[in-house]
Amino acid sequence: QVQVVESGGGLVAAGGSLRLSCAASGRAGSRYTMGWFRQAPGKEREFVATISWSGGETNYQDSVKGRFTISRDSAEVNTIYLQMNSLKPEDTAVYYCAVSVYGPYQTVIAGDPRGYDYWGQGTQVTVAS
Repeated sequence: QVQVVESGGGLVAAGGSLRLSCAASGRAGSRYTMGWFRQAPGKEREFVATISWSGGETNYQDSVKGRFTISRDSAEVNTIYLQMNSLKPEDTAVYYCAVSVYGPYQTVIAGDPRGYDYWGQGTQVTVAS
């Protein structure tokens, strides 16, 4: 069983920044490919960014490229961050962190939610215009 806990959401003005954090606990020594997803009211959950278990590969949805950065903590191997800059009102959503234990890797790194096995409760991000 893996527990996933997000933090860092809030209310910010358009053009501002926020940093989300996600900590996943699981079997000692395990490293997971992880990702961020979001769901806006009335819309389906969508992929935002993913990062490989090593941190060496990342992938982003086109609408956030150049504005958002996903990274892994250097000390806590299953802690990731999402630095969000130049936020827009359309970024408003509940943001979820997810962990893939079983893969397959190509599906997971591409951001297919079906490849993720454990999900956090979500954290609200609201961008005011």
